[in-house]
Amino acid sequence: MADSQRHPFLHGLSKHRGAPPTVVVIFGASGDLTARKLIPAVYNLGVDNLLPTDFHLVGYGRKEIPDDEFRGLAKDAIKEFSRRELDDESWGRISANTTYVAGGYDDLQAFERLASHIDKIEQQVGRDVQSLFYISTPPSVFAPILKNLGAAGLAGKHLGKPHHAKVIIEKPFGRNLESARELNGTIRSVFEEHQVYRIDHYLGKETVQDLLVQRFSNAIFEPLWNRNFIDSVQITVSEEVGVGSRGGYYEQSGALRDMIQNHTMQLLALTAMEPPVSLDAESIRDEKVKLLKAIQPLNIGPNGDVARAQYSAGMIGGKEVRGYLEEEGIAADSKTETYAALRMSINNWRWQGVPFYLRSGKRMARRVSEIAINFKRPPGTLFADSEKFNLANNTLAFQIQPDEGLSMILNAKIPGLETRTQPVKMNFRYATTFGSNTPEAYERLVLDAMIGDGTLFIRGDEAETSWKLCTPILDAWSEAGREVMESYPAGSWGPAGSDALLAKNNQLWRQP
Repeated sequence: MADSQRHPFLHGLSKHRGAPPTVVVIFGASGDLTARKLIPAVYNLGVDNLLPTDFHLVGYGRKEIPDDEFRGLAKDAIKEFSRRELDDESWGRISANTTYVAGGYDDLQAFERLASHIDKIEQQVGRDVQSLFYISTPPSVFAPILKNLGAAGLAGKHLGKPHHAKVIIEKPFGRNLESARELNGTIRSVFEEHQVYRIDHYLGKETVQDLLVQRFSNAIFEPLWNRNFIDSVQITVSEEVGVGSRGGYYEQSGALRDMIQNHTMQLLALTAMEPPVSLDAESIRDEKVKLLKAIQPLNIGPNGDVARAQYSAGMIGGKEVRGYLEEEGIAADSKTETYAALRMSINNWRWQGVPFYLRSGKRMARRVSEIAINFKRPPGTLFADSEKFNLANNTLAFQIQPDEGLSMILNAKIPGLETRTQPVKMNFRYATTFGSNTPEAYERLVLDAMIGDGTLFIRGDEAETSWKLCTPILDAWSEAGREVMESYPAGSWGPAGSDALLAKNNQLWRQP
């Protein structure tokens, strides 16, 4: 019997990206992330023939769910959330090896049952199988899961062999520096660092991956990527939505923890890091850590480097929306920020004197995530007449969402007999150039974890370095209460204090 007949996933499989036989165990299998992202990611990898030859999917959760019912829930999730329509043949190959184990996260006996379940899969396959544990649960049960994986012998399974166990940990990775260090300590007591994949789904997006390609493969950019030609860098992660029904969760988080410390800092590191010596995971992650360590401590006092605010009532999409303090589950004296902005300075040769501005907020004017590289203006000798020549800084913008791509702002002559100028935009969009059905971030990240590529995942020291920068801000805000809390109307681009961060350098926020 041909391999492609015995193992259908072999057909069309890229040997370079091929993963070993794998059991993926999803903790929190009945949760929202599993339905919206993880199950569709696994399904689409199967459609693309990128799952390993022997692949098994195991859901784990507190609820008692029969295997058939779990398969039905997974199938419904694919129908609703997958970027592709359900193909019965592709789903049939996956569902045949999809099972469910019920148990508590602090129940060692349940983990021992899970270990026996994986042993039976190995007996069925007839060879060692890699175990990939995906922790998609509230952070409060991260530690019990990790400890029980160790106590049940699952963390050390096949350690030292190519098919050793691995663990993917969802964010938030701690609430501050102390808790991040504590979580890292728990991880290191059970797993070795090369087994651990701390996930940030932003790093799986096409434009984020393309950032390194643009920087290091185009001769027109790399010579300019420094203090001599770049005036400032702005990173924006904004949302139109409010907290909705997640008020209870958001009250414990806020914009700095929810977006700045992880997503936005990752974008900063990739934008500003030095060229790695190679494209292997550790070389890239080494440079990211070096960059984060070069960021100077922020001035948190009045007229300093930080701003925070809560959204008030306003208009979104032509409809009135209420303010944060009127949302369900929000205390009337809430100290939780829905908007945060930072001005950062990097103390190294490349970026000395170049300000980096980061902002993230809810109920903003529009949903957008982008990195904007603002270049310096040329000497104003030829086109100095501001009334006649409408000039703008050249800007290279990486759009991460909702429309992944690049844009470049150039100054051009307006057609006519008189020499007049105005800024024009050149656009590249992944959807129009390569087709709209591009892989989701979780597809890339799950596949990378299966094959052991940690490039797009966060290392332990990297997480702690980021928290070291953000924790003093959180502490200062907690002590200040509502004293330094601004407000901004829903549908706007943020508070006046955020604009003031740029005004000190005679700069303005870009309006994406």
